[in-house]
Amino acid sequence: MINQVTGDTRWRIVEAAMHLFWEKGYGSTSVADILGRAAINSGSLYHFFPGKQDVLLAVLEAYRTGIEQNLLEPNWRGVDDPIEKIFRLLGGYRDALVQTECTFACPIGSLALELHEPDPPVRELFAANFANWAKAVERCLKDAGKRLPASTDRRALAEFVLTTMEGAVMLASSHRDIAYFDRAVQQLRDYFNFQLRPAKTPARSRPQRRHKGKSHA
Repeated sequence: MINQVTGDTRWRIVEAAMHLFWEKGYGSTSVADILGRAAINSGSLYHFFPGKQDVLLAVLEAYRTGIEQNLLEPNWRGVDDPIEKIFRLLGGYRDALVQTECTFACPIGSLALELHEPDPPVRELFAANFANWAKAVERCLKDAGKRLPASTDRRALAEFVLTTMEGAVMLASSHRDIAYFDRAVQQLRDYFNFQLRPAKTPARSRPQRRHKGKSHA
């Protein structure tokens, strides 16, 4: 979770909502739940947020601004290879699945699925969160330089990595089986390995055979 000053009441509300929206979902979380989790009274909450959707917006904004500190830096610490950074990021989701016996779900993905017709401000923050994730992977792909074919659409490939992660997490969580995650990521790894391998050396042309025969000079 994002680090904040302990006594920050507003942050306590956001942090409590983060946990509750992830554990119970947005619809099943009441304002009373948030008040209880944050250990505050209603006046304190409404001082900062007119309603529950405003709390949701603050949660999504916190995820958006905290991606470097809370997702990328912990997973990329000590990893220099840009391609391996991508798979280490995916490995972080795998770790979360294993630690929770495959009950983990991507917080942003879960909310986006639940709120399939969100109001424009909420939808825009969902999009911004997914875009930030994809941009981080795209930077890795750009850092890979000539190791990828020049024709590679790095933005599209980054979005494909995001799609693989979200789908793999959902399958593993639904089946309560990490093998679903592993198979999806292995297919992605195989694709990368195919793209990264050196181009084949063109086969040498065979010398033409000389036909024996009488000269017609």
